[in-house]
Amino acid sequence: MLNINIDKLKKLDNSTNESYKRLRTNIQFCGDDIKVIALTSTVPNEGKSSVSFNLAASIAESGKRVIFLDTDLRKSVLVGRYKINKAVKGLTHYLSGVNPFDEVVYATNVDNLHVVFSGPVPPNPAELLGNKYFKKLIADLRKTYDYVIIDTPPIGSVIDAAIVAQECDGVVLVISANEISYKAVQKSKMQMEKSNCRIIGAVLNKVTFGKNGYYGKYYGKYYGKYYGNYGEY
Repeated sequence: MLNINIDKLKKLDNSTNESYKRLRTNIQFCGDDIKVIALTSTVPNEGKSSVSFNLAASIAESGKRVIFLDTDLRKSVLVGRYKINKAVKGLTHYLSGVNPFDEVVYATNVDNLHVVFSGPVPPNPAELLGNKYFKKLIADLRKTYDYVIIDTPPIGSVIDAAIVAQECDGVVLVISANEISYKAVQKSKMQMEKSNCRIIGAVLNKVTFGKNGYYGKYYGKYYGKYYGNYGEY
């Protein structure tokens, strides 16, 4: 297996680190049948990719074998964000039959964490994610890893997340506080439900805490019912 160093793996402050530990614990309590988990959002820039990657790293740090798949084949940000120190082959190389899987998966400087980056932008992202190679890949990864964490494109922008979710055990919606309307989140939720994949929860991201540590009125007014139904991470 190839090795790669993630030079810009950000150090999290104590509060953020504890939040990821709680998210990790909540996911583990969903049951041992929830192994393949997709994360999506409604629109770009809600912090979905950061949440996905940090969650994968947090689970790996707990001693579980984890592989992170970047299936945002249209506009991935991870290689640039984490300043990967060498050119990488990615998921599109494997799904298109150009390279075998062992040439696109990387061991990282995070113990127990392996990563598959998206690779170059293909002309047919949705078709690649729906092909036989992706289905076989997920089936094989289930046998090798404790958790498969999948970063997907925003469901409000393209259908790719719903295609990926068909092969997953659960989906987590990442929602940016004070930026996305309740109606838009509900629409994303319904779109994901059409894939027949269980929505196991939601992450409210970019939350501003007041003096007493409580969320603002926006959270209570617009999202209270939604998070009451699906859990609060």
